[in-house]
Amino acid sequence: MNRLFGKGKDKAPPPDLGACISNVDKRAEDMDKKAAQCEGELRKIREQMKKMRDGPAKNALKQKALRILQRKKMFDNQSDSFRSQSFNMEQATMALQTAKDTQVVVAGMKAGVKEMKKEFKKIDVDKIEDLQDELADVLEISEDVQEALGRSYNIPDVDEDELEAELDALGDEIALDDDTSYLDEAVHAPNAPDKEPSRPGAVRNTDGVPVDEFGLPQVPAT
Repeated sequence: MNRLFGKGKDKAPPPDLGACISNVDKRAEDMDKKAAQCEGELRKIREQMKKMRDGPAKNALKQKALRILQRKKMFDNQSDSFRSQSFNMEQATMALQTAKDTQVVVAGMKAGVKEMKKEFKKIDVDKIEDLQDELADVLEISEDVQEALGRSYNIPDVDEDELEAELDALGDEIALDDDTSYLDEAVHAPNAPDKEPSRPGAVRNTDGVPVDEFGLPQVPAT
């Protein structure tokens, strides 16, 4: 088939915007350099014209300055045009990169949603409900067990009459505890004697020795 109809030409690769921007920026810099050269020549001509008198030579130099000025303006216009082109291509590059980033984000979101659906298919909602019911039953049983363990036995019932009687009895005991009259009696009691009381006339035996009521010799006080 290629012999009959020939072989199609290979498609040229798409232009690289980054390379295009670099190329255009370089051309704009070249225009700026040429415009700067023209400006330098104009300064020299202006200095020369200051020293010259009016006449054909000065007029010729003025015509040369006009041509150089025209060239400078042309270079300036070319530089502005190149920089505008570079700016437009930079905007296109940013828009293209934003579109690529958006595609990546969208693809990631799609993959995430797909994975989530896959995982949720493994979850049975009915089983979760049953698990919640079982958990509630277990907690209820736990409360019953705690209540049973905390139950008290053989505790006598006390009615309000017994409570009032007990409180009245406690009040009487408190009143007795507050009575300090016995302390006053102890304070006003007579002091203990600090000297040995005098003995009545002692009975003596035939030898003249004092004896007690039983006729035994008395021990002299120390």
